[in-house]
Amino acid sequence: MNRKLIIRLGLAAAAVFVVAYGASPLLAARSLVQAAQAGDAQGLERQVDFTAFRASLKDELNARMMVEMRKDKRLGDSGLSGLGMLLAPALVGGAVDAFVTPQAIALMVQEGRTPKPEIKRREPQEPKFGDKRVRQSWGYRDLDTFAVTLTRDDQPGEQVSLLMKRRNLFGWKLAGIDLGTPE
Repeated sequence: MNRKLIIRLGLAAAAVFVVAYGASPLLAARSLVQAAQAGDAQGLERQVDFTAFRASLKDELNARMMVEMRKDKRLGDSGLSGLGMLLAPALVGGAVDAFVTPQAIALMVQEGRTPKPEIKRREPQEPKFGDKRVRQSWGYRDLDTFAVTLTRDDQPGEQVSLLMKRRNLFGWKLAGIDLGTPE
């Protein structure tokens, strides 16, 4: 009888571990979204790896900018196109470093789009709890990456995926972004 009890306890412990392992990103994502909607800057600072997030956003924006520059007929094959492609990463990098803050991430979650750098700083807005314009879908990308995908009702073709990365067995941090495939 002791052997059956030990086996049952072992199976119960394994089941608890699997459930906790699978549910940990859901809890982390929920906490991130709640902190963003509440405008809790300190809560966001604890849940975001800003270095990794900035690097990911720079990569995404540079890729989009290159696609746009290639599509722009006005630039053609001129030397300006090549110069623009050389200078673009530095410009994007500086803008991202300046504008990726807890407030910008909160705005991103609230509005469902990447914040645009503005010349005038906007006053912080009260969170819009009754606003149903932004839809969220959550899911694993792989075992160590969990995505919170934000889609606006008025722009269903555009989506922003916030990528949470596993930091330890049960810990997760926002460490990347996917702006969708550039057209």
